Amino acid sequence: MKDVGILPRGTNGTSSRRVQSVVVMGKGELAIRAAEWFLQSPSHELVAVVPVIPEPKWAPSLSSFAASRNVKVIESGHYKDLPGVREDGWKVDLVISIFYDRIIKDWFISKCPRILNLHNGPLPKYRGVSPINWALKNGEQEHGVTIHEITPGIDDGPIVGQSKYSIYPEVDEVIDVYRRAIEYGWVLFQQTIPILHKLTPRTQDGSQASYYSKREDCLLGERRNFTREQSLLASGNSHSHSPSAVEIGDLK
Repeated sequence: MKDVGILPRGTNGTSSRRVQSVVVMGKGELAIRAAEWFLQSPSHELVAVVPVIPEPKWAPSLSSFAASRNVKVIESGHYKDLPGVREDGWKVDLVISIFYDRIIKDWFISKCPRILNLHNGPLPKYRGVSPINWALKNGEQEHGVTIHEITPGIDDGPIVGQSKYSIYPEVDEVIDVYRRAIEYGWVLFQQTIPILHKLTPRTQDGSQASYYSKREDCLLGERRNFTREQSLLASGNSHSHSPSAVEIGDLK
């Protein structure tokens, strides 16, 4: 483990910030990349991961990655089971959610000095679940990824950073945009987290907001699954195992 103390002085003669303790919650490739980044960072100590349980079979396992790097895994997949989290003295400097699938309660938010979410949509548009699916369903030409502070509301916290990119509804499948989102999300993460302490989050413009819930996934039609073909097959086969919008969506 890293020495959670004072880092060497910077070139300007001022003391660097102390090592920040971190918990990563989520699933898949981007959560793994983030966890690896924190492990390599001299300014951070990754103390635990909270994976989505059960982990999706179509994505690499955050649990397996963490176990291979001797990082504590919360096997229940629930942040309430972080060691000591209910105690008054519990503290983690930064919690980041990357496609985590549980609602994060106010009691936990209030215990975290900094708690962020990486959302697969250009907030304030496409709050809630399945933002990629809905963007394609709605014929959008542009989508985005957003890092924002977590609040008791749904994806309505102040924005820390955002990146937008082109999408092509006439040719793109959900899986195409999902993969693109991982790459843009990774760039955004790398550019944002090192300077997080210098950034001032900006309040979302609620007048521009849109929101989708799980109850509306049935309206996605051919955009409900990773590909249009899978969606059509699944609509006629209740036993289909292709990933649904609920599985690939972005619940906070």
